[in-house]
Parts: sequence; structure tokens; C-alpha cells
Amino acid sequence: MSIAWITGASSGIGEALAKAHLNAGGHCILSGRNVVELERVAEESDASDHAMILPFDVCDIDALPSIVEQAIAYQGTIDILVNNAGISQRSLAKNTKFSVYDKVIEVDLLAPIALTQLMLGHFLEKKSGSIIMISSVAGKIGVPMRTAYCAAKHGLIGYADALRGEVAGDGVHILVVTPGSVRTNVSINAVTADGSARGKSDKAIDEGLEPVFVADAIWTAHKDGKREIVLAQGMEAQMPILKSKDPDKLFDMIEAMVASGYAEKMD
Repeated sequence: MSIAWITGASSGIGEALAKAHLNAGGHCILSGRNVVELERVAEESDASDHAMILPFDVCDIDALPSIVEQAIAYQGTIDILVNNAGISQRSLAKNTKFSVYDKVIEVDLLAPIALTQLMLGHFLEKKSGSIIMISSVAGKIGVPMRTAYCAAKHGLIGYADALRGEVAGDGVHILVVTPGSVRTNVSINAVTADGSARGKSDKAIDEGLEPVFVADAIWTAHKDGKREIVLAQGMEAQMPILKSKDPDKLFDMIEAMVASGYAEKMD
């Protein structure tokens, strides 16, 4: 069974991915900053003895080479890298400090690129491996109050799409996942205009897809060799389609959302 390395594995989609992989008999490297929660995820699986806890801060670029060495040494190889760790945002651009853009883009774009770049040599040497990028529907459309988040997630898709073309002939597979609202703490942990945590959830998030459903869909898409999947429901699922068919209609719709008080309702 394959060895998967999952960042942001202490909660949400990452937790669900880790448990599903462990329960299916695979080995899993669980990474994040909260060691207690990573240990909980491993213990709640059916095969905690197949899990390695490897805590680190994805933004500590200088530490990454050593972290990668430790991850590979666990089983001598890694088959799947899941770049899942991330942070969202809830603030209007006109109110948002530049430090917020710096933080969100560092976590959601530069950190996964840095880790992927370090793992590429391993995958290319053995001429196999998979990289799963957890982006967002916000990586395909511009969502109000998420300018930093959209910038990072759009960039992640661009990087992954370009990289896919370069490495497909070397046996390396890349899957981009663009979830809509999922029942996680993403909104609670989202940064606001001054960089502080929002501390509350959204109605859309609370009514979103279950992480277990999302994880199962991701692993199925990986098994089937998919290169990109959208995991969303309702309007969130339709927006990327509308942008490709009639972008002006989508832009009008989003502008109307803001004009009708979307930001005030979010606050």
C-alpha cells in the first residue's frame, strides 16, 4: 500500500484524508503544527502503527530540506504528497493590511511550492509519484472578501498545471482539487483585515460538504488518474462552469452580491 504525506493533517480535509488512507491499509505521514491533534488523528484511525507524526511549520523554508529527509526515511520512499495546509481570509481589500496578503500567499502558495520543489527530485528519480494540490473554487473564480486567498489559490492551480505538463512524461501525476464549502474550521481560522483570526464560521461552511465525503472523492479521483476535480454543490459548483461559458454574467452576479450587502452580512 502506498505511503502518503499529508500537510494540514490535524483537522478538516487533511484529517479525513489521513484517516481514509490509514484505514485502507496505507502508511501516512501526518504533518501540521499541533502535535496533540496529529496524534489524535492517528489514534482515531484503524492503523495508528502505520502513521508517522512529523510536525513542522510549512512556512519554515530553511527547515524543509531536513523535514523532507525525515519523511522519506520513514519508509524509504513517498508515493503521494498532499499539499493541504492552508489559511483563508475574510476582509474587504480596501481594509486589508498588506501583511495579510504576505501571510496568506506564503502559507497557501509559496509553502506548497517550496515543499513540492524539494520532493520533485525524489519522484523524478524513481519515475513515479503523485502530488495532490488542495486549491479551492476560489482558485477559479474571484470571491469577495477573499482577495488574498483567491490570489494564492489561483496561483497554486497555475503552478500545478504548468508543472503537470513538465513531469507527466516522467511518471509523476498531479491532481488539483478545488473544493467549495466544506464543514471545517476554515472560516473560524480565517484571517481578517488586520491579520487576526476571524473566530466564527459562515453559514455556507456550516452547510457545506462533509470532510469524509470530500476525502473519499479525492482518493477516488487519484485512483482514477484524474487531473482536476471540483468538489462543490449548488451555486459554488456552477460558478466555475459559468466563468468558462459566460464570464460577464458571472462578474455581474458577483458585483450584484456585493451591492446587495454581501460584505455586511458576512461581518
